[in-house]
Amino acid sequence: VQLVESGGGLVQAGGSLRVSCAASGIIFGISAMGWYRQAPGKQRELVATITSGGTTNYADSVKGRFTISRDNAKNTVTLEMNSLKPEDTAVYYCYADEPKIPLLGRGGEYWGQGTQVTVSS
Repeated sequence: VQLVESGGGLVQAGGSLRVSCAASGIIFGISAMGWYRQAPGKQRELVATITSGGTTNYADSVKGRFTISRDNAKNTVTLEMNSLKPEDTAVYYCYADEPKIPLLGRGGEYWGQGTQVTVSS
């Protein structure tokens, strides 16, 4: 299983960034996907999730500013981040939750390597 993030970088406060995750080795269409982040000295926290059916969930701190979406044809999940704040600075991790299918020996939770997002004030 591979989750490869891209699109992080440096942006000024108020700006926008898009991070994407390309998944392979999982049955993407039935997997829940998400983005988590970890700032220095802090625990990893949920940013946004999207179910296989497209239902989304957001942390209160990003509601109205961030949008998660998925493209099942391309096996990608994207996080659009607008009105960025310095407190959004963190390493952003892609997450996949593939349902367990015992007969196929499949299922599990997977993480990408992370991509750095830095918001300057």
